[in-house]
Amino acid sequence: MITLRPSHERGHANFGWLDSHHTFSFGNYYDPNYMGFRALRVINEDYIAPGRGFDTHPHRDMEIVTYVLSGALAHKDTLGNASTIRPNEVQRMSAGTGIAHSEFNPSETEPVHLLQIWILPEAQGLQPDYEEKAFAPEARQQGWLKVVSREGQDGALKINQDVDLYATLLSAGETRSFELRPSRHAWVQIAQGKVSLNGVSMAAGDGAAISQESLLAVQAHSNAEVLLFDLA
Repeated sequence: MITLRPSHERGHANFGWLDSHHTFSFGNYYDPNYMGFRALRVINEDYIAPGRGFDTHPHRDMEIVTYVLSGALAHKDTLGNASTIRPNEVQRMSAGTGIAHSEFNPSETEPVHLLQIWILPEAQGLQPDYEEKAFAPEARQQGWLKVVSREGQDGALKINQDVDLYATLLSAGETRSFELRPSRHAWVQIAQGKVSLNGVSMAAGDGAAISQESLLAVQAHSNAEVLLFDLA
């Protein structure tokens, strides 16, 4: 069963410096039918204006993944981390017992476009942690590249939940398949481009909840960037 979450039906908030679309309920946007999917709680597609960003603010008991699509994002946190992530780099922050951070667009001219993802942790009160890593585009062009996983295997960032996050880049006309294990679920998020998922048309910003399917086939109708969450 594939349930489409069209881009145009997402929640939307525009603060001038921040233009954000919410796949699931977030902030002032509330929809009881979209409170998350399995352990996946938030997918926000954010555009942050040049020279603007999120001032230092706290989180706790949440796994937060940031996936930059264009531009750059400068990060600082109370663990002492300070870095700038760009496309092909993924950031993972385990808030645990508490962490405060800021995220800022350091460019004077270009917006930053990103996906901010929140995943419920398998336990509360964990030790706060931070990690980031660059992933070569060539690896995502060759197949489904695991960028986040519970065990951090195959060079992925480690997350405190039974979730594997894959990313792939497809050329127009290319098809990529994914075998979903029995009793597993998936969420597919289209970051860029147009595809069909088992015959269901999807475009940038669209998502889909998937259950009781064993084989997923993503066919690209244009160059596309796709995220796939393999969920318990």
